[in-house]
Amino acid sequence: VQTDTRALQKGDLFFALKGPNFNGNLFAVQALAAGAAYAIIDEEIDSAFVDGIETVQTNGEKSSAHAPNGRLIVVPDVLTALQDLARHHRQQFTIPFIAITGSNGKTTSKELMATVLSSHFKTHTTVGNLNNHIGVPLTLLRTPLDAQMAVIEMGANHQKEIESYCRYTLPEA
Repeated sequence: VQTDTRALQKGDLFFALKGPNFNGNLFAVQALAAGAAYAIIDEEIDSAFVDGIETVQTNGEKSSAHAPNGRLIVVPDVLTALQDLARHHRQQFTIPFIAITGSNGKTTSKELMATVLSSHFKTHTTVGNLNNHIGVPLTLLRTPLDAQMAVIEMGANHQKEIESYCRYTLPEA
């Protein structure tokens, strides 16, 4: 799963998120051309633009393997789709998921807890401080199937934000 075309690897699922300064929908076709298996979008893309790169040059041959047709999945809201997929992935696990929240010291507490737990369990944890509405679902989606524990950092900048993360993180503690 990827939200940034610059970090995309072949076979990734690209989520075309929007922000105040960017619109991921504009990069969906580029993501497919770069090897994304599918692009999740919430705006229709101009068919002339899509048709313009239906086939791309690979190793000197035209390949329809990169054709966007059928590989653009339109959803009402890309962020909600990302969070829903994260919840589905989370529900595949029976291991403990521990949420770390608070005003100060979240990242340090998360790192300390993960260090202690990893001495006895294969522990998955939030990378850095990716603790927002995008980072939390990405952390969940990157939980390996052989994980025995998960420590998830959750940050907030408005009321009820942690509550929304808990709806798809489903932490035990």
